[in-house]
Order: sequence, then C-alpha cells, then structure tokens
Amino acid sequence: MFKQEMILRNTLRRLGFDSDDVLPEGGFGAVLARAGVGKTAFLVQLALYGLLKEKKVVHVSLNDPVDKVNVWYTELFHRIASDEETTDGTAFLESLLPNRFIMSFRIEGFSLPKLKERLDDLSQQGIFFPSLIIVDGLHFAESRKADIYGLKDFAVKNRMQVWFAVQTHRDEDRKASLFPVYFAPFADLFDIVFELRSEHADVEITVLKGGKSERESLLLDPTTMLIRDRL
Repeated sequence: MFKQEMILRNTLRRLGFDSDDVLPEGGFGAVLARAGVGKTAFLVQLALYGLLKEKKVVHVSLNDPVDKVNVWYTELFHRIASDEETTDGTAFLESLLPNRFIMSFRIEGFSLPKLKERLDDLSQQGIFFPSLIIVDGLHFAESRKADIYGLKDFAVKNRMQVWFAVQTHRDEDRKASLFPVYFAPFADLFDIVFELRSEHADVEITVLKGGKSERESLLLDPTTMLIRDRL
C-alpha cells in the first residue's frame, strides 16, 4: 500500500501525459533551468518514481560526488513519503537502492565510450543493466555532438530512457526558438523538454516540448524541492 500510494503521488501526470511514465523506450527528456533552481531535484524525483516502478536507474553526475547525489535521493524520498502513514520509510528506501547506481565523472573526463565501458562492467558483473539513465551536468555544445548523438543511438538500441539536466543562463539568446541557441540543434532528439522558471517565490514547471496543449500548471516548491500542484 505504501509503495502504491507513493506512485500515485507522481504529479507529472497532471501535466496532461497519458501516464506517469512520460518517456518512451529509447526516448530523451530534458529539464532546463538556471543554476540552483532545481534541475537535480526534479530529475531525482523522476528517478525515485522509476525505482518505485522497479526500473533500474543509473544516475550520472558530472558536477557532484557520489555521496552528495545520494543525499538528494535520501532527503527527497523522505519528503515525498512524509505524508504517508509508515514507520519504515528508511527500510523501504534501502530496499529500492540496489536498483540504483550512481556514477561520478569530471566534466572534461566524460565521454560516451567511458560511460558505455562502465555500463558494460555493470552488466558483465551481473549487477544490472539500466532502463533509466539520468545525466546531470552535460554541456550541450558542438564539441559534444558525437557523445549526444551516440547516446541517442545507444538508448534506442537498448530501449533505455535518458533524462538530462541542461543549465540555462539569464537573458540568453533564444531567437526563433523556445530553446537556448546551444540546445536548439539537439531539440529534435528529445521527446519531452521541461523548463523550470523562477517566478517570485515559486518555481514554475513549463513544458516546452511534448505533452498536451491542455494541461494543469505545476510548481517545484523552493522550500521542499518537491513537484506539487499550483494551489
């Protein structure tokens, strides 16, 4: 019951998607936001809901060490679970974590061959092969074109879902596009693109690509960093 209640609390379905599993197999998704607005918190919540649905998740961080990423999972899980009547939240979280693997790379040291090598190591050791990958910190630029297109081919071939955190900047150029100029050349690869926009005391979740035209507005609570309905 506890697990099912947490799955039902995935509020992304209120954005007009047919289910809470918003990416197809082989699909790319992105969340765009300025530094510190909540990209990592948003993606960790997607990963947690994936774990609840028994997906195997690899979280790739190009900015933070493994222990800091793990803190995000622990804190956000307990915040999501805080309204449920349970005394064994910690034990339940620990039962999910064998299906999650955190990888940390230096930004300059990341490449698709290195990622594939680590994933192959997990598979060959019988640990697991993921169905959901989070990539936090990759810069979208011409110099990364081979890695990004290669990862798309890899995701399609292996039927994986891949989510990216993409950092935006204040007053950046978006001429003739909803997307920043450095992201726009890759936009056709993506099924879903969210943007987090800081509006006064709240962070608004906007759908730039994907979803339906008629949808409710959601927020990322800047205090708890949880996805919630607009009150």
